[in-house]
Amino acid sequence: MADWNPSLYLQYASERSRPAAELLSRVALENVRSIADLGCGPGNSTSLLHARWPSARITGVDTSPAMLNEARKILPDCHFMQADISTFQAEQPLDLLYANASLQWVPDHYELFPHLVSQLNRNGVLAVQMPDNWLEPTHVLMREVAYEHGYPDRGRAPLPGVHAYFDILTDAGCDVDIWRTTYYHIMDSHQSIIDWVSSTGLRPWLQDLSESEQRNYLARYHELLQEQYPLQENGKILLAFPRVFIVARRDF
Repeated sequence: MADWNPSLYLQYASERSRPAAELLSRVALENVRSIADLGCGPGNSTSLLHARWPSARITGVDTSPAMLNEARKILPDCHFMQADISTFQAEQPLDLLYANASLQWVPDHYELFPHLVSQLNRNGVLAVQMPDNWLEPTHVLMREVAYEHGYPDRGRAPLPGVHAYFDILTDAGCDVDIWRTTYYHIMDSHQSIIDWVSSTGLRPWLQDLSESEQRNYLARYHELLQEQYPLQENGKILLAFPRVFIVARRDF
């Protein structure tokens, strides 16, 4: 898959950073010395961590060289490394493992989450936020258009669900706070929705298509979005965006 596009991702930087900040506000830690930001992207979430704990050693982890280069520009005091979240292993136990909108891309959460918890100090925290929009029209229509055109399913799998995460993390020895929030983002047009998802959920669907195939896919996707997302009286569109939040503190 081609590298991520930091500029396209940051087109909606404030909307993407809001859940990151709200997740962080629920992390009740004071003396934090070591943090890993899993899927740090261009550093927007890492900036929040650095602002709260400026003396902590913060490591941003991502698979994208372009994203990491952008993060290094704005946060020269932090450490960044290219690595796969599923195989990431901290050099020493961490006080905080923070993952904002990244773990949904990693398979097999029944193994992943205990693996992450095992890297925490006692009373360390795993803080996670993930889009939970597999059943939202934005993502249902991605699959529908691919099916119409005879393209293979390249979307990510649905999340296991809040009850599964509670069991996974309590079995791993954590106290768990878990909640689900739906944001309603104000979009200027149906094309704005495409711009939003083009940097994230739509990427794998378009990746292996030719330019003409991409144009046909996006034209049909735009047509179906118009059917599913009506205009408000002022001409704007409300884009529902549900997200799951987890703050798990390791007990032992």
